[in-house]
Amino acid sequence: MPVTAKMLGIVALGMFALTVLGADDFPLVGTYTEDQVCRADSPDSGVPRVKITVRHIDSRFGLCTILSTKRVGATFALHVECEGSGGSRMMGDINFTPRDDKTLDFWDQDGAYTATLYKCPD
Repeated sequence: MPVTAKMLGIVALGMFALTVLGADDFPLVGTYTEDQVCRADSPDSGVPRVKITVRHIDSRFGLCTILSTKRVGATFALHVECEGSGGSRMMGDINFTPRDDKTLDFWDQDGAYTATLYKCPD
């Protein structure tokens, strides 16, 4: 599967958070589902999952390392490096904006990929 801007964005977010912020300062940490509500009663439903830590973003697109993080208002702008299939590496910028309903708005640097991420119960 080729590395996409979305994958890069998710990876960049994770790397940036590790470099600049601690876990307490980075409210994006958690497991999310993409564009569908996360249901604890059916964890293997085939819905794409995204796991965000202060250092990495792991998604169906690959593992991204967060290189830097900048907070602009409510939005977290991340610079990431992602490793895709076949070991290819890409760098890019992604953005996450947390919402009051525990979702995240996600978009890549070019606006080519957008998604809503729904936080899964801990």
